[in-house]
Amino acid sequence: MDGFVIAVDRGRYTCVLSGAERGVVGAELPTVTAMRARELGRKSVVVGDRVSLVGDTSGAEGALARIVRIAERRSVLRRTADDDETTAEGRLERVVVANADQLVIVSALADPPPRTGFIDRCLVAAYDADVEPLLCLTKADLAGPEEVLGYYTELELPYVLNRPDSDLAALRALLSGKVSVLVGHSGVGKSTLVNRLVPDALRAVGVVSAIGRGRHTSTSAVALRLPPVPGVDTDPGWIIDTPGIRSFGLAHVSADSLLHGFPDLVEGTVDCPPNCQHTTDEAACGLDAWVAAGKADPRRLASYRRLLASRAGEGDSRGESDQRGPGEGDRRGPDE
Repeated sequence: MDGFVIAVDRGRYTCVLSGAERGVVGAELPTVTAMRARELGRKSVVVGDRVSLVGDTSGAEGALARIVRIAERRSVLRRTADDDETTAEGRLERVVVANADQLVIVSALADPPPRTGFIDRCLVAAYDADVEPLLCLTKADLAGPEEVLGYYTELELPYVLNRPDSDLAALRALLSGKVSVLVGHSGVGKSTLVNRLVPDALRAVGVVSAIGRGRHTSTSAVALRLPPVPGVDTDPGWIIDTPGIRSFGLAHVSADSLLHGFPDLVEGTVDCPPNCQHTTDEAACGLDAWVAAGKADPRRLASYRRLLASRAGEGDSRGESDQRGPGEGDRRGPDE
């Protein structure tokens, strides 16, 4: 039987059988508990994986199936605990989720202020994983989006604005038919957003994590089926809540790929000398002239160079002290 992994906890995997999710939402979604077959070796199984199951797939209490095959992944979203690949943390690569179509970066416009450094990291991780980014700006009743959107104006980054009482139709349309991963810091309103998108989310999380004695830890990811839109006969999609992700270490991303997280800067490297490292030490780096000509925001170049310095082991290599919102200069503070 083919299945979709929606939760992982201490060697037990909660799956839904392919096709079973049609028209069923929340905690009512029939689930199968499985373990990984020995023949898979050290191959990891993560939320979002499409797998093949054998054994007892009835979903009855106490039933246990086995995962014997993992389908080829369409995308893999990764992170490390550190930016510097020469450190132990930088060499420890974690797969966050598999087969995601979209990374939804949830950021508040105020209380707490937006952290563009964190958003930049998420964009690099998304582009590296071949996952489409979507910026979801919350608390739009407290502040306007102009400065944040101005910072990303050259990227044509898709975005949605949300207020506590706003209609979520625009966001639902962008989530429809996709597997979307939600990331965001504490206090930005991500949990509120998840509960509005999936009104039965708390109950659903309790069911899928029951194999771990009902705990939904800060390091776990859970896939939740979106409710169908009334009158619309299409796949409503899935959202994957990732409460444990506070920052993305980028040691797994090459220096060349890191630049592609800043597409507004790529063209500016055409006039760089051979083997240019694009750091502040490169006097002939074409990026300085590109920014000086007004073709990119200088704050974007500064953010890119901070990531380069972090990869080299300079500054905060864990990515936990990135710049605040565009209106707050270059002050830095903890990701929280």
